[in-house]
Amino acid sequence: MAEISVIIVNWNVRELLDKCLASLFEAGDAIEMGDGKRLALEVIVVDCNSQDGSVAMARERYPAVKLLPQSENVGFTRGNNLGMAAAAADTLLLLNPDTEVCKDSLITMLGFLQQDPGTGIVGPHTLNTDGSHQSTRRRFPTLMTGTFESTWLSILAPSGVFDRYFMRDTDDDDILEVDWVQGSALMLRRAVLQDIGGLDEGFVMYSEELDFCRRAKDAGWKVMYHGGARIKHHGGKSSEQVAAFKQIQFHTSKLRYFRKHHGYPQYAYLRALLLALFCWQLVLELGKACIGHKGAQRRQRVKTYWQVLRTGLRADL
Repeated sequence: MAEISVIIVNWNVRELLDKCLASLFEAGDAIEMGDGKRLALEVIVVDCNSQDGSVAMARERYPAVKLLPQSENVGFTRGNNLGMAAAAADTLLLLNPDTEVCKDSLITMLGFLQQDPGTGIVGPHTLNTDGSHQSTRRRFPTLMTGTFESTWLSILAPSGVFDRYFMRDTDDDDILEVDWVQGSALMLRRAVLQDIGGLDEGFVMYSEELDFCRRAKDAGWKVMYHGGARIKHHGGKSSEQVAAFKQIQFHTSKLRYFRKHHGYPQYAYLRALLLALFCWQLVLELGKACIGHKGAQRRQRVKTYWQVLRTGLRADL
Protein backbone atom coordinates (compact mmCIF):
# COMPACT_ATOMS: atom_id res chain seq x y z
CA MET A 1 0.00 0.00 0.00
CA ALA A 2 1.18 3.50 -0.75
CA GLU A 3 2.65 5.53 2.10
CA ILE A 4 1.50 8.81 0.49
CA SER A 5 -1.32 9.61 -1.93
CA VAL A 6 -0.40 12.71 -3.94
CA ILE A 7 -3.31 14.69 -5.41
CA ILE A 8 -2.61 17.13 -8.25
CA VAL A 9 -5.32 19.27 -9.84
CA ASN A 10 -4.23 20.29 -13.35
CA TRP A 11 -5.51 22.75 -15.91
CA ASN A 12 -3.56 23.49 -19.09
CA VAL A 13 -0.03 23.43 -17.66
CA ARG A 14 1.27 20.30 -19.42
CA GLU A 15 4.98 21.14 -19.33
CA LEU A 16 4.90 22.05 -15.65
CA LEU A 17 2.85 18.95 -14.83
CA ASP A 18 5.48 16.86 -16.62
CA LYS A 19 8.24 18.34 -14.45
CA CYS A 20 6.14 17.92 -11.30
CA LEU A 21 5.45 14.23 -11.98
CA ALA A 22 9.07 13.57 -12.90
CA SER A 23 10.23 15.12 -9.60
CA LEU A 24 7.74 13.02 -7.63
CA PHE A 25 8.77 9.69 -9.08
CA GLU A 26 12.45 10.60 -8.86
CA ALA A 27 12.00 11.48 -5.19
CA GLY A 28 10.10 8.26 -4.49
CA ASP A 29 12.71 6.10 -6.21
CA ALA A 30 15.53 7.82 -4.31
CA ILE A 31 14.13 7.14 -0.83
CA GLU A 32 15.10 3.86 0.84
CA MET A 33 12.43 2.70 3.30
CA GLY A 34 14.26 -0.42 4.51
CA ASP A 35 14.27 -4.05 3.33
CA GLY A 36 15.11 -2.80 -0.16
CA LYS A 37 11.77 -0.99 -0.50
CA ARG A 38 11.34 2.48 -1.93
CA LEU A 39 8.84 5.11 -0.86
CA ALA A 40 5.51 4.00 -2.32
CA LEU A 41 3.53 6.83 -3.88
CA GLU A 42 0.01 6.83 -5.25
CA VAL A 43 -0.13 9.78 -7.65
CA ILE A 44 -3.59 11.02 -8.66
CA VAL A 45 -4.02 13.71 -11.32
CA VAL A 46 -7.44 15.36 -11.53
CA ASP A 47 -7.46 17.11 -14.91
CA CYS A 48 -9.96 19.96 -15.35
CA ASN A 49 -10.68 19.44 -19.05
CA SER A 50 -7.27 20.69 -20.21
CA GLN A 51 -6.94 21.41 -23.92
CA ASP A 52 -3.13 21.28 -24.08
CA GLY A 53 -2.56 17.51 -24.16
CA SER A 54 -1.93 17.16 -20.42
CA VAL A 55 -3.89 13.91 -20.10
CA ALA A 56 -2.24 12.29 -23.13
CA MET A 57 1.20 13.29 -21.84
CA ALA A 58 0.53 11.82 -18.39
CA ARG A 59 -0.82 8.59 -19.86
CA GLU A 60 2.17 8.16 -22.15
CA ARG A 61 5.01 9.15 -19.82
CA TYR A 62 3.64 8.17 -16.40
CA PRO A 63 1.51 5.03 -16.73
CA ALA A 64 1.50 4.57 -12.93
CA VAL A 65 -0.45 7.80 -12.46
CA LYS A 66 -4.13 7.46 -11.64
CA LEU A 67 -5.87 9.89 -13.99
CA LEU A 68 -9.25 11.42 -13.23
CA PRO A 69 -10.06 13.51 -16.33
CA GLN A 70 -13.09 15.78 -15.95
CA SER A 71 -15.47 16.95 -18.67
CA GLU A 72 -15.33 20.53 -17.36
CA ASN A 73 -13.13 22.75 -15.21
CA VAL A 74 -14.31 21.67 -11.78
CA GLY A 75 -11.99 24.12 -10.01
CA PHE A 76 -9.12 23.64 -7.61
CA THR A 77 -11.16 22.90 -4.49
CA ARG A 78 -13.61 20.45 -6.03
CA GLY A 79 -10.76 18.79 -7.91
CA ASN A 80 -8.81 18.18 -4.71
CA ASN A 81 -11.89 16.72 -3.03
CA LEU A 82 -12.37 14.34 -5.94
CA GLY A 83 -8.73 13.30 -5.71
CA MET A 84 -8.83 12.79 -1.95
CA ALA A 85 -11.99 10.70 -2.27
CA ALA A 86 -10.13 8.39 -4.67
CA ALA A 87 -6.95 8.20 -2.56
CA ALA A 88 -5.94 5.04 -0.66
CA ALA A 89 -3.10 6.12 1.67
CA ASP A 90 -3.43 7.34 5.23
CA THR A 91 -1.23 10.35 4.38
CA LEU A 92 -2.31 12.73 1.63
CA LEU A 93 -0.36 15.43 -0.16
CA LEU A 94 -2.17 18.21 -2.01
CA LEU A 95 0.32 19.44 -4.59
CA ASN A 96 0.10 22.09 -7.30
CA PRO A 97 1.11 21.04 -10.81
CA ASP A 98 3.55 23.97 -11.02
CA THR A 99 5.74 22.56 -8.23
CA GLU A 100 8.78 20.30 -8.11
CA VAL A 101 9.56 18.35 -4.95
CA CYS A 102 13.13 18.15 -3.68
CA LYS A 103 14.48 14.67 -3.04
CA ASP A 104 14.02 14.35 0.74
CA SER A 105 10.98 16.58 1.20
CA LEU A 106 8.34 13.85 1.10
CA ILE A 107 9.99 11.54 3.60
CA THR A 108 10.84 14.50 5.86
CA MET A 109 7.20 15.60 6.09
CA LEU A 110 5.94 12.02 6.35
CA GLY A 111 8.39 11.25 9.16
CA PHE A 112 7.35 14.38 11.02
CA LEU A 113 3.68 13.40 10.88
CA GLN A 114 4.49 9.88 12.06
CA GLN A 115 6.51 11.17 15.02
CA ASP A 116 3.94 13.71 16.24
CA PRO A 117 0.40 12.31 16.46
CA GLY A 118 -0.97 15.75 17.34
CA THR A 119 0.08 17.25 14.01
CA GLY A 120 -2.61 17.02 11.36
CA ILE A 121 -1.16 19.21 8.60
CA VAL A 122 2.39 20.10 7.61
CA GLY A 123 3.64 22.46 4.91
CA PRO A 124 7.17 22.64 3.48
CA HIS A 125 9.72 25.40 2.98
CA THR A 126 8.76 26.68 -0.47
CA LEU A 127 11.19 28.15 -2.97
CA ASN A 128 10.66 30.35 -6.01
CA THR A 129 11.90 29.27 -9.43
CA ASP A 130 15.22 31.04 -8.82
CA GLY A 131 15.71 29.28 -5.47
CA SER A 132 14.79 32.26 -3.30
CA HIS A 133 12.38 31.85 -0.39
CA GLN A 134 8.63 31.98 -1.09
CA SER A 135 6.50 32.94 1.89
CA THR A 136 3.88 30.26 2.63
CA ARG A 137 3.50 30.23 6.44
CA ARG A 138 0.91 32.51 7.97
CA ARG A 139 -0.98 33.67 11.01
CA PHE A 140 -4.72 34.01 10.65
CA PRO A 141 -5.78 37.28 9.01
CA THR A 142 -7.38 40.03 11.06
CA LEU A 143 -9.65 42.81 9.84
CA MET A 144 -6.54 44.97 9.44
CA THR A 145 -4.96 42.28 7.28
CA GLY A 146 -8.09 42.07 5.16
CA THR A 147 -8.11 45.83 4.71
CA PHE A 148 -4.56 46.13 3.42
CA GLU A 149 -3.50 42.73 2.03
CA SER A 150 -3.73 42.49 -1.78
CA THR A 151 -5.51 45.85 -2.11
CA TRP A 152 -4.35 49.22 -3.44
CA LEU A 153 -4.12 50.34 0.19
CA SER A 154 -1.23 47.97 0.92
CA ILE A 155 1.37 50.75 0.65
CA LEU A 156 -0.37 52.53 3.54
CA ALA A 157 -0.33 49.53 5.88
CA PRO A 158 1.50 49.86 9.20
CA SER A 159 4.56 47.59 9.04
CA GLY A 160 3.32 45.46 11.90
CA VAL A 161 0.27 44.28 9.97
CA PHE A 162 2.25 42.32 7.39
CA ASP A 163 5.08 41.41 9.77
CA ARG A 164 2.55 39.58 11.92
CA TYR A 165 0.60 38.02 9.05
CA PHE A 166 3.66 36.73 7.16
CA MET A 167 5.38 35.60 10.39
CA ARG A 168 8.49 37.68 9.74
CA ASP A 169 9.51 37.16 13.35
CA THR A 170 10.37 33.53 12.51
CA ASP A 171 13.11 31.98 10.40
CA ASP A 172 12.57 30.30 7.04
CA ASP A 173 14.41 27.16 8.21
CA ASP A 174 12.44 26.83 11.46
CA ILE A 175 10.13 23.97 12.34
CA LEU A 176 7.22 25.61 14.10
CA GLU A 177 3.49 25.62 14.68
CA VAL A 178 1.62 28.09 12.49
CA ASP A 179 -1.99 29.04 11.90
CA TRP A 180 -2.04 27.95 8.27
CA VAL A 181 0.13 27.03 5.32
CA GLN A 182 -0.52 27.71 1.66
CA GLY A 183 -2.00 24.94 -0.45
CA SER A 184 0.70 24.67 -3.13
CA ALA A 185 2.02 21.76 -1.06
CA LEU A 186 0.04 20.61 1.96
CA MET A 187 0.43 17.20 3.62
CA LEU A 188 -2.29 15.92 5.93
CA ARG A 189 -3.43 12.88 7.81
CA ARG A 190 -6.50 11.09 6.54
CA ALA A 191 -7.77 11.37 10.11
CA VAL A 192 -8.06 15.14 9.65
CA LEU A 193 -10.19 14.62 6.56
CA GLN A 194 -12.39 12.16 8.46
CA ASP A 195 -12.64 14.61 11.36
CA ILE A 196 -13.53 17.88 9.59
CA GLY A 197 -14.48 16.85 6.04
CA GLY A 198 -12.91 17.98 2.78
CA LEU A 199 -12.17 21.42 1.43
CA ASP A 200 -15.14 23.79 1.45
CA GLU A 201 -16.22 23.93 -2.20
CA GLY A 202 -17.71 27.36 -1.65
CA PHE A 203 -14.10 28.45 -2.15
CA VAL A 204 -13.59 27.69 -5.84
CA MET A 205 -9.95 28.71 -5.53
CA TYR A 206 -8.00 30.82 -3.00
CA SER A 207 -8.50 30.79 0.81
CA GLU A 208 -9.63 27.15 0.73
CA GLU A 209 -6.47 26.05 2.58
CA LEU A 210 -6.86 28.93 5.05
CA ASP A 211 -10.38 27.76 5.86
CA PHE A 212 -9.28 24.10 5.98
CA CYS A 213 -6.41 24.81 8.39
CA ARG A 214 -8.68 26.93 10.58
CA ARG A 215 -11.21 24.13 10.81
CA ALA A 216 -8.43 21.64 11.60
CA LYS A 217 -7.05 23.81 14.41
CA ASP A 218 -10.55 24.37 15.76
CA ALA A 219 -10.86 20.57 15.93
CA GLY A 220 -7.63 20.32 17.96
CA TRP A 221 -5.06 19.47 15.27
CA LYS A 222 -1.71 21.26 15.00
CA VAL A 223 -0.65 22.86 11.72
CA MET A 224 3.13 22.86 11.27
CA TYR A 225 5.65 24.49 8.96
CA HIS A 226 8.77 22.42 8.27
CA GLY A 227 11.70 24.52 7.11
CA GLY A 228 13.78 21.43 6.36
CA ALA A 229 11.42 20.01 3.72
CA ARG A 230 11.72 21.90 0.45
CA ILE A 231 9.73 22.19 -2.74
CA LYS A 232 10.01 24.58 -5.67
CA HIS A 233 6.86 26.44 -6.70
CA HIS A 234 6.78 28.22 -10.04
CA GLY A 235 3.62 30.03 -9.02
CA GLY A 236 0.08 30.64 -10.28
CA LYS A 237 0.49 29.43 -13.87
CA SER A 238 -3.08 28.15 -14.24
CA SER A 239 -4.75 31.23 -12.76
CA GLU A 240 -2.55 33.57 -14.84
CA GLN A 241 -4.52 32.45 -17.88
CA VAL A 242 -7.69 34.28 -16.79
CA ALA A 243 -7.01 37.66 -15.16
CA ALA A 244 -10.60 38.71 -14.39
CA PHE A 245 -11.51 35.26 -13.05
CA LYS A 246 -8.44 35.35 -10.79
CA GLN A 247 -9.43 38.75 -9.36
CA ILE A 248 -13.03 37.69 -8.80
CA GLN A 249 -12.17 34.39 -7.15
CA PHE A 250 -9.41 35.83 -4.96
CA HIS A 251 -11.52 38.62 -3.48
CA THR A 252 -14.75 36.61 -3.26
CA SER A 253 -12.91 33.85 -1.40
CA LYS A 254 -11.33 36.37 0.95
CA LEU A 255 -14.77 37.79 1.70
CA ARG A 256 -16.26 34.33 2.16
CA TYR A 257 -13.59 33.50 4.73
CA PHE A 258 -14.32 36.65 6.73
CA ARG A 259 -18.06 36.08 6.58
CA LYS A 260 -17.69 32.45 7.67
CA HIS A 261 -15.20 32.97 10.49
CA HIS A 262 -15.57 36.62 11.54
CA GLY A 263 -19.25 37.38 10.91
CA TYR A 264 -21.36 39.56 8.66
CA PRO A 265 -20.23 43.04 9.84
CA GLN A 266 -16.57 42.45 8.93
CA TYR A 267 -17.61 40.87 5.62
CA ALA A 268 -19.89 43.82 4.80
CA TYR A 269 -17.15 46.35 5.62
CA LEU A 270 -14.52 44.57 3.48
CA ARG A 271 -16.94 44.07 0.59
CA ALA A 272 -17.87 47.77 0.55
CA LEU A 273 -14.19 48.72 0.72
CA LEU A 274 -13.19 46.44 -2.16
CA LEU A 275 -16.06 47.58 -4.37
CA ALA A 276 -15.15 51.23 -3.71
CA LEU A 277 -11.51 50.53 -4.57
CA PHE A 278 -12.42 48.76 -7.81
CA CYS A 279 -14.74 51.66 -8.74
CA TRP A 280 -11.92 54.12 -8.13
CA GLN A 281 -9.47 52.10 -10.23
CA LEU A 282 -12.03 51.78 -13.02
CA VAL A 283 -12.49 55.55 -13.14
CA LEU A 284 -8.73 56.07 -13.01
CA GLU A 285 -8.08 53.68 -15.90
CA LEU A 286 -10.88 55.22 -17.97
CA GLY A 287 -9.30 58.63 -17.49
CA LYS A 288 -5.88 57.39 -18.56
CA ALA A 289 -7.38 55.65 -21.59
CA CYS A 290 -9.14 58.86 -22.65
CA ILE A 291 -5.85 60.75 -22.81
CA GLY A 292 -4.31 57.96 -24.86
CA HIS A 293 -1.88 56.61 -22.28
CA LYS A 294 -1.14 52.90 -23.01
CA GLY A 295 -4.59 52.50 -24.54
CA ALA A 296 -4.62 48.71 -25.00
CA GLN A 297 -3.44 48.07 -21.46
CA ARG A 298 -5.94 50.55 -20.03
CA ARG A 299 -8.83 49.00 -21.97
CA GLN A 300 -7.92 45.54 -20.69
CA ARG A 301 -7.84 46.78 -17.11
CA VAL A 302 -11.17 48.59 -17.54
CA LYS A 303 -12.67 45.35 -18.84
CA THR A 304 -11.25 43.36 -15.92
CA TYR A 305 -12.39 45.80 -13.24
CA TRP A 306 -15.85 46.07 -14.79
CA GLN A 307 -16.20 42.28 -14.77
CA VAL A 308 -15.25 42.24 -11.08
CA LEU A 309 -17.75 44.99 -10.23
CA ARG A 310 -20.55 43.25 -12.11
CA THR A 311 -20.28 40.26 -9.77
CA GLY A 312 -20.81 42.50 -6.74
CA LEU A 313 -18.23 40.33 -4.94
CA ARG A 314 -21.00 38.56 -3.08
CA ALA A 315 -19.88 35.72 -0.83
CA ASP A 316 -22.97 33.79 0.24
CA LEU A 317 -22.66 30.92 2.72
